[in-house]
Amino acid sequence: MSMKRTFAPLIALVALAMVISCATRDVARGSGQTAQFVLEGVSGLTRIAQLTGKDSINKTARYGVYGADLGSMFRSGNRTYFVFGDTFGKRSPYWTGAGGEDWRSNTIAYSRNTDPADGITFDGWITDQQGVAKELIHSKKVDDDEITVIPTYGVAVGNAMYLFYMSVKHWGAPGRWTCNYSGVARSTDGGQTWTKLASPRWPGDSNFVQVSIFQQDRELLMWSIPAGRFGGVRLMKVRGADIERANQYRYFAGIRDGRPQWSHDFTDAALVVKPPVGELSVMWNDYLHRWIMTYLNEETHNLEIREGLAPWGPWGQAKTLVSAQRYPGLYGAFMLPQYTENHGRTVYFTMSQWGPYNVFWMRADLVRAHDSP
Repeated sequence: MSMKRTFAPLIALVALAMVISCATRDVARGSGQTAQFVLEGVSGLTRIAQLTGKDSINKTARYGVYGADLGSMFRSGNRTYFVFGDTFGKRSPYWTGAGGEDWRSNTIAYSRNTDPADGITFDGWITDQQGVAKELIHSKKVDDDEITVIPTYGVAVGNAMYLFYMSVKHWGAPGRWTCNYSGVARSTDGGQTWTKLASPRWPGDSNFVQVSIFQQDRELLMWSIPAGRFGGVRLMKVRGADIERANQYRYFAGIRDGRPQWSHDFTDAALVVKPPVGELSVMWNDYLHRWIMTYLNEETHNLEIREGLAPWGPWGQAKTLVSAQRYPGLYGAFMLPQYTENHGRTVYFTMSQWGPYNVFWMRADLVRAHDSP
């Protein structure tokens, strides 16, 4: 497999950062150019492979993973880390939804696979001494106290890795749950052990419970939603070097005189995408020359995709990425910039399905307005 398909040389990465920065600045400052939305939709949607489960291409039962969900991704060194939520051991093939033996609230697999075209093969998992995928961030597993701890996104900064997570108090009706708080855990040994940081943390009823992270230059952009799948999106940012300093986080507070305003008070954060948004993922797309956001719309039950002219918007109309009619019980479309082809026209992503309670590898081609017949 070729590294050329997914990894550009350093100079190309620098050029990309400059393009993103200039595009963001032009929109933010009102450069006089009339920016237009260009995303018509997607084509060529394909489910390529099952990533987790006994019958997956990774045969994850050998790691005690018969069922898992989510699968957000981040890079550290030459590895991509796949972060999963509630993970279960041996379970009946007739079981629908979460459940099984050996419940772990969260697990991580890793891969050096750079060719997304035929599915991602895992090199291994973070395991215990018995070789079983281990729980990374402890949870009490007590309902109405702390039923589980779910990582929502990860990022590598310097020699450390960080997982943003939510402490779930209670699972409610479909798409609804309550949280105690959201916080950050750190690992300095390649993911083997994780420490919950006392700060930063956000209240469980805030809009900063589930995040999607994009590294731009030395800053981390984080789009966030509340607990559940019915809230809207707000935006915060922090320098990577300050990721552990709560007072250095800044929250997008709207546009004034054509410029984005930022506040150190999360209650000042402005809505950038209206509800409902669940399990979101955001990245820059060079093919559209736009930001793209994928998420679950719990009202339509479809995975949707939007384009944004700047990190804070405006964001275009939602387009269907994956139909629930075709893939029932779907949720959690997560992207990573390295897993694209054709200059960003082809996008690969993970997708969960509730019935089999496992994660699948998907691809779709973005369709621009001027590409349409």
